[in-house]
Amino acid sequence: MRNLCVIMSLIVLFICVVPLSAQLPESKQATVIESVSSSEVLIEATGIYKNKKKSEVEKIGVARASDDAKKAAVYQILYGGTDPMLKNTVEINNMEPHISFFFNMANINRYVSYEDTQLKSKVITNKGTEIKIVKRFKVNKEIIRRDLENFKIIEDRQELAKAIGMPQLMVIPEVPKGKSPVDELRNNPILKHAASVVESHLTAKNYEVLVPQQMESINTLADAQQMLGDRNEDLAYKLALSIGSDVYITYSGAYEKGSYNTTKYAMNVRAYETTTGRLLGTETGYSQGRQGESMASVEEAMNTAIDNVLSRIESYWREDMKNGIQYKLVISINPSLSEDEVLDIQDLFEDVVKKFSKRSKENIATKQTLDYSIWCDPAKYDSSRRLLRDIRQEFDNSAFGAKIKPINTNRKLILLKID
Repeated sequence: MRNLCVIMSLIVLFICVVPLSAQLPESKQATVIESVSSSEVLIEATGIYKNKKKSEVEKIGVARASDDAKKAAVYQILYGGTDPMLKNTVEINNMEPHISFFFNMANINRYVSYEDTQLKSKVITNKGTEIKIVKRFKVNKEIIRRDLENFKIIEDRQELAKAIGMPQLMVIPEVPKGKSPVDELRNNPILKHAASVVESHLTAKNYEVLVPQQMESINTLADAQQMLGDRNEDLAYKLALSIGSDVYITYSGAYEKGSYNTTKYAMNVRAYETTTGRLLGTETGYSQGRQGESMASVEEAMNTAIDNVLSRIESYWREDMKNGIQYKLVISINPSLSEDEVLDIQDLFEDVVKKFSKRSKENIATKQTLDYSIWCDPAKYDSSRRLLRDIRQEFDNSAFGAKIKPINTNRKLILLKID
């Protein structure tokens, strides 16, 4: 009886394990060619089919290898490359019980929206018992993402958005220091089209996009320019700060000569954390070589670049928002105060900041300037005004006559002076 139980247990284990491993692709070889849209990517994948019977390989080998290539394309989205959907060991472990669902052919066919009718290559090896093919597919990443969220494998983007809000993003062309990004957007049709491609990509993923409308927005930072030292020429940074984005994206591009008198476009995209200027991600996308059709080349190159950068922005958002909503505080101290008075004010302000934040970082501390990045509980401080109110009240009650006065506030930036 005991032996029978052992045998039955092994049978159950065999039934559970074998289908799971059988669902995974044989090859796991795939390369992302380009991002076709905000939701779809074009992937070139390898598929393998093995069978000891040569007749089976001849009869169904291409079809089975094509199925394996589809799985390899989806595997690439989930696990491969520099920006996989499963970004850490926790998410990979969460995936384990659901592998059979994601790699079931019914679901694989849901994810694959298009496949080429022609093979890129076909090779039969091992005396006719193995076939390897290469084929191109379009894979819908958003359908995969929804399934991952439904199974709680990754955090639900909508639930996070309800709790702390989607990050606000702003798109600005990269221009020489001292020149206006807004003027370049107005006057350069290539830059304007590239910005519209990025903004379309962002809005399709439900990001809140801030569009710089007027150069006058920069002028609201006249006081801040004097306090930010050597950054005073970086108008893109100032524009992002003045409007209050969480992340700002800069881009630049250039034409390159291709073969057969064609021209291709190369687009470089960078994403920065607005409050600190920290680089979050950079990527270069290339278009196919074309004769004419400059706007199509710009769009193709931008789609490829922005898709990978957005993956890094989302990783930053998910990790950073666990600390809370981030604000930047820049405080100008009255220069007439003595050195001892300045030190007392700096110590007191640090105590006040720590009281109302989950985490704080002192970026700059001089006799006349304090620069802080702080992270606050979104349930308590969902606006800069609420935070400013509590900081002012606590500081004014403890500073023995020194008072905080606001210069300028927006969603991310609070400019203050202490007299």
